[in-house]
Amino acid sequence: MPVTETTKQLPARIETEQPARQRIWPVWIIAIVALICVVVLALWNWQQWNNQQSTLQTLKNVQQNTAQLESRYGDSGSQQSQRLQSLENKLTSQRELIATQQRQIDHNARELLEAGNRTRTDWLLAEAEYLLRIANQRLLIEKDIKGALSALKATDEVLAESDDIGVYPVRQQLAQEILSLKSITGVDRTGLYLTLEAAIDSVHQLTDQALISEQAPGFTGNSQSDDAPPEGGEPGMLTKAWQKFKSTLMQVIVVRRMDESVKPLLSPDQSAYARLNLQLMLEEAEMAVLRGNQPLYKRALAKAQATVENWYDSSNPRVGALSDTLGELAKNNVAPDLPDISKSLDLLKERLAGRLNKDSEGKDEKNPDANGGNDS
Repeated sequence: MPVTETTKQLPARIETEQPARQRIWPVWIIAIVALICVVVLALWNWQQWNNQQSTLQTLKNVQQNTAQLESRYGDSGSQQSQRLQSLENKLTSQRELIATQQRQIDHNARELLEAGNRTRTDWLLAEAEYLLRIANQRLLIEKDIKGALSALKATDEVLAESDDIGVYPVRQQLAQEILSLKSITGVDRTGLYLTLEAAIDSVHQLTDQALISEQAPGFTGNSQSDDAPPEGGEPGMLTKAWQKFKSTLMQVIVVRRMDESVKPLLSPDQSAYARLNLQLMLEEAEMAVLRGNQPLYKRALAKAQATVENWYDSSNPRVGALSDTLGELAKNNVAPDLPDISKSLDLLKERLAGRLNKDSEGKDEKNPDANGGNDS
């Protein structure tokens, strides 16, 4: 069959329908919801983790507080035990003190009972013993010769009032001791100390004008120049020129005499040092006077005199007065040889012991049954 170009006999064209586009927005919604759920879950987990950490920290703090409380309770318990122990110790010491005071009260009561049986002679002898102790203390410790002599004289007067014939050796020894004290020249320590204080004040008043620098070469002082014009007249031009030339020449050329000893100039610092050094030497002499140390006293005054002679001008009135005062002070003896006045005290103690033994023997003779009653 021949092929024809006509299209009428071909089957009809079938139109195919295109499938509709799928809708994907529910997927996005699901994804967003899932993401929100994940974020919410993460936030919840983070919050739970923080809560857990805070809970752990709180638990840790509670444990620390518990440990601190336990330690405090333990320390307070030990402190309480220590306090109780200290209170017990104090109570024990108070009991011992009360017992000691009770014994002292009993002893004093016995002494008072025995004192009621003493005679006037016993009281006079006890007073004499006290005066002798005072005399020895004044002489040995305080170096007070006048005080010791007054105490010995008072003791002799007290013994003279007693009717005890056994104090004759004591009074004989007292007479010798009083005579030995009278033969010693007393030391006026107060006067020496005040004189040294006045010397220290004089040292403070010494100025740089009293130093030896006034006698040093080149010091012109206030002496009037030989070329000074007559009073009432004015120097001429030639005189002024000569004086100016002479002063300039004296500043350049210094003439010194080699046959005289030249002492060096002192600076202001050396002047202050000289005054301070001299003050310390005089204070050392004061200490020697109070202690009765004769070697220290002589050495301090010798150093002070040497300082005044070497560093100060002897022609100055204050320096001369200070030097004379130091020379007079050096002649004093602040530590004279002191006699022994303790023999009279020993004799009086022996007499008191003899009277005590005699009284005890007399009591035993009056009460012969006392020992027997005690023995039974």
